[in-house]
Order: sequence, then C-alpha cells, then structure tokens
Amino acid sequence: MGASKAITQFFFDVNSYFDFIDGAIKRGINIPIIPGILPVTNCKRTMEFAKKMNCKMPKSLLDMFVGLDSDPQTRKLVATTIVYEQCRKLLDGEVKDFHFYTLNRADLSFAICHILGIRTLKD
Repeated sequence: MGASKAITQFFFDVNSYFDFIDGAIKRGINIPIIPGILPVTNCKRTMEFAKKMNCKMPKSLLDMFVGLDSDPQTRKLVATTIVYEQCRKLLDGEVKDFHFYTLNRADLSFAICHILGIRTLKD
C-alpha cells in the first residue's frame, strides 16, 4: 500500500508542474498530485527559501516586487495577482485541487480562492 495522493513543493512555472505530472504518469504514478502554491509576500525570504528548495524564481516575478520592500499592502496585492494567474493556468489545465503554503498568511489564500470562485459553504 502506498500514498493515495501527493503534494508538490511550491513552484512558480506552471509548465514545470505539467512536465512533472507527465513524467510521473510515464513512470506509472497514477495518484492525484496536488500543486503546492506559495503566495510571495516577502521576496527576499522567498528567494532564500526557493534557493534551498532548488526552485527557480523567474526574473519577471522578481521584477514585480522591485521597490516594494517598504510597501506591504502593495506586495500583498501583487502576490494575490501572481498566484491568481498561476492558479487560473492550472485550472485551465484541468487541475482541480490546490495546496497553499500560507506561512501564517491565510488571508491571501482566502482572497485568491474567492477570486477563483472557490467559496466556503457559508457563502
């Protein structure tokens, strides 16, 4: 008996997720593999974390945070937009589930889910 599902580490390139899934299928892995999503709220800290995890951060993503070190509100808006676009591409590729690495920032994940149309039972 093995795992019934898996969660990936975080990533920023949606194509790398789909390539990973294709490779897993070719190797006979047929469990759901849920994408790990990390909203970037602190670019410097995320870069350090990404380096440890051997995860590439695209320059285009880094450029979006230039000049925002002392503007946490705008950083949150940028992070929400980036993750929304990432999740939208995944949904378009028929991904149905997400795992958000919230790092104690559940408010961003909640907002992203709301924008995507993923709502709680209370809504």
